[in-house]
Amino acid sequence: MIKVHRLNGEEFMLNERHIEIMEELPDTVVTLTNDRKYVLKESVAEILGLIREYRKTLEA
Repeated sequence: MIKVHRLNGEEFMLNERHIEIMEELPDTVVTLTNDRKYVLKESVAEILGLIREYRKTLEA
């Protein structure tokens, strides 16, 4: 799971395996496989970086 932030600064953990779509509209909107949507402070590039870092920890 990755740590992300809502636009109001609230921090929460998001299961990256459930991400179906990420869009910058200009805010980043993440849609999960269950059709829930989250508007996040992080850019798509930042989220991809968080996912890569998280997956590296699983390989160790």
